[in-house]
Amino acid sequence: QQISWTPLLVLGYLFYLLLGAMVFQLLEKQAETHFRDQFQLEKLKFLQNYTCLDRQALEQFVQVLMEAWEKGVNPEGNSTNPSNWDFSNSFFFAGTVVTTIGYGNLSPSTVAGQIFCVFYALFGVPLNLAFLNQLGKALNAHLLTLERWVQKPGRAQVQLAIFLTTGTLLFLVFPPLVFSYVEGWSYGEGFYFTFITLSTIGFGDYVVGTNPNKHYIPVYRSLTAIWIVFGLAWLALVFNVGADLMERFLQLKWHKPDLSLAEGATTKLEDEPEQPRIHIPS
Repeated sequence: QQISWTPLLVLGYLFYLLLGAMVFQLLEKQAETHFRDQFQLEKLKFLQNYTCLDRQALEQFVQVLMEAWEKGVNPEGNSTNPSNWDFSNSFFFAGTVVTTIGYGNLSPSTVAGQIFCVFYALFGVPLNLAFLNQLGKALNAHLLTLERWVQKPGRAQVQLAIFLTTGTLLFLVFPPLVFSYVEGWSYGEGFYFTFITLSTIGFGDYVVGTNPNKHYIPVYRSLTAIWIVFGLAWLALVFNVGADLMERFLQLKWHKPDLSLAEGATTKLEDEPEQPRIHIPS
């Protein structure tokens, strides 16, 4: 007798979203109010110090700053700031397009650039998924299938532990150290940037190579883009394993096995080789 767990999964998913909304509101709303009040106070002080300006002129200047930021121009520094569209930065931007990270701090401002970006993503996103799928298969070649890991403990568990440990060090632990040194971030900020990037969430609040007061080597962002590609493939495998294990838990939790069917399934599993199930989700 099979019990449907889909409604419970839907309810659990909605509950998780509601829980996240309440926690984020609790943690962030008061800080936002503080920063907003502080910003308004700073504008008032600025007007008091420069009496030749009125509020309307100041608001217009703030609007100019916001438009500059939206166009990818950092208001800090001067006209000698490095271009956002040199080859290294353009290579990095192309990577954020096809990987669907989309930080949001930089985007095409010309009509031709916007049209090209649409078609570039139209063909680039499927190409990137195909590439990540093949890369994931290469990474997965050193692992046994998930079924064997679950059903036959031993060597497969050791291989999975090595895979997870090595990937965690290469993609989540060591990179924040580099970003902390180069960007001047704390380790926590670097780790936050690392995970938000590799999970393709890409808020854009932290982006490498954008500080006008720092001098970066030309290939810095290009090397970061390459790290992102391999990190995406690894983290996608980890997410996929987690999703598969969650589905198995729900099936074991809510499905009552039929003994007669189980005996037939056991015989079939013994006769047929198992096929790998780990893949890159699209």
